Amino acid sequence: MALGVEGVRVGVWTDPEHHTGCTVVLPPAGAVGGIAVRGGAPGTREAAILGPATPNEACHAVVLCGSSLFGLRAADGVVDWCEAHGIGLELAVGRFPIVGAAVVLDIRGPDMRRIDRDAGRAACEAATADEPASGSVGVGTGCTVGKEAGLQWASKGGQGTAVRRSGDVTVGALVAVNALGSVLGEDGRIIAGCRAPDERPRYPHVPLATLRAGGEGVSPDDAGSVSNTVIGCVVTNARLRKPGVCRVADLAHTGIARAVSPAHTSLDGDALFALATGEVDASVDLVAELAAQAVAEAVREGVRHADGMPGFPADPRTRRLFRVAAD
Repeated sequence: MALGVEGVRVGVWTDPEHHTGCTVVLPPAGAVGGIAVRGGAPGTREAAILGPATPNEACHAVVLCGSSLFGLRAADGVVDWCEAHGIGLELAVGRFPIVGAAVVLDIRGPDMRRIDRDAGRAACEAATADEPASGSVGVGTGCTVGKEAGLQWASKGGQGTAVRRSGDVTVGALVAVNALGSVLGEDGRIIAGCRAPDERPRYPHVPLATLRAGGEGVSPDDAGSVSNTVIGCVVTNARLRKPGVCRVADLAHTGIARAVSPAHTSLDGDALFALATGEVDASVDLVAELAAQAVAEAVREGVRHADGMPGFPADPRTRRLFRVAAD
């Protein structure tokens, strides 16, 4: 069962050659959706209508995209797919799917392939009720973490999932881990992240402009300094209205803070969607705590299952080897 909730389907589209992809979450009909953004550099679609200030409760799909703002084109493909399958708000002039989207910046250069609407449609076609994979798949394909001393010291991130339960209440989380900071285990130790020597200065303890990459200065305008975020979607079988769903999305960010350090920086675009399918009664606080637990574990699962790519190792056991080479 995808993310532990009946009726939820998840699909991925992966481009392993260019290290990018997208992941779509399709809830059952009638799901209530919301969003919360805590990072200072978000890239989103439909954040306003899914926010707490609007009366709309519908969310027909959530898509998490690579390729930064260019990747938001994948959401167009998800909209096309939903409309073709009769999913969306039924208005006099047709169906209008509400599709929330958020992006990670995984672009490595100007010639790198960028995902488009065909990728979003393909992810929908691939969607199943099976438990989604973690690691270097979908939106997690090109993710990196541990960039606080510069991109050259980063490690591989990925897509992660986790499920938490209390009685009849279930909360599942799917996240893309592309954080500026390093990922911490339950004991507070780094399990994936910055590989720089201990004496290397790190953000935010020193300004970005003082960090050096290959002898060149690094400024906040450089791609390597803004290619950061944790984005994701939390789903629950709880019966919640729009304000409660947005509250769950907001408090679910606590899971990011538990598993990433530093978290929610001005250089991260952290954004979490939440979807409630309305099967069982539950308090907002219970759902939010389960969501925070699930998000923290999903972040860790994303890096634990990641495959390395050129310049970004995934196995933390290699950290000492890279330090020796750097020295």
